[in-house]
Amino acid sequence: MAPARASVPSGPAPGALVDVLSRVGAASAPAAAVEADLLTRWAEPHRRYHDLRHLAEVLERVDALAGHAEDPDRVRLAAWWHDAVHDGRAGDDERASAALAREQLSGLGLPGRLVGEVADLVLVTTDHDPGEPADPDSAVLCDADLGILATGSDRYDAYAADVREEYGHVPDELFAAGRAAVLRRLLSRRLFRTPGATAWEPAARANLVRELEALTAGVTPAAAPR
Repeated sequence: MAPARASVPSGPAPGALVDVLSRVGAASAPAAAVEADLLTRWAEPHRRYHDLRHLAEVLERVDALAGHAEDPDRVRLAAWWHDAVHDGRAGDDERASAALAREQLSGLGLPGRLVGEVADLVLVTTDHDPGEPADPDSAVLCDADLGILATGSDRYDAYAADVREEYGHVPDELFAAGRAAVLRRLLSRRLFRTPGATAWEPAARANLVRELEALTAGVTPAAAPR
């Protein structure tokens, strides 16, 4: 059973982040300014997959899995910041996104403990490893982020093509080798950790195997229609 496609592909509902920030103690006016800044970041023209649609889909999956989190709002905040910086540099992007979360959340006057926990969750998306035993909030965020892997073949193919576009500066041969390594690493482990997402595993594995076989055969993803 695949996760449902997001009902708001263009981005989160207006004021969605302000609502969460208000619940954790931020004033609405500065929270609105932070939301506007993040929306601008997520809408940067160089993004193809890691864009507003991705943000909306992740937030929707977080809502679907919220019953498995210790603090759903903490996970929602991490989702807003998890790809807030995206320049195509794995590891560096997550560290920069976590640093941005610390800066902006601290600027809103939120408790240091919460700020640190949100930044730590953002960093977990570097390798999507929620630990063993899995930290509930980390597991929800990682499962929500990786949920794209379990979508229908058309949506998955569009995702793969969008990822290829984001690395358009990389020659096909190098991209294929790097992407194949990522797919093999994903296939070598359990993908989903929350009870609400374990049913996504077979569909995700089928998609990953299909893409890996295509890459091995020398077929790179075609650009997706936008």
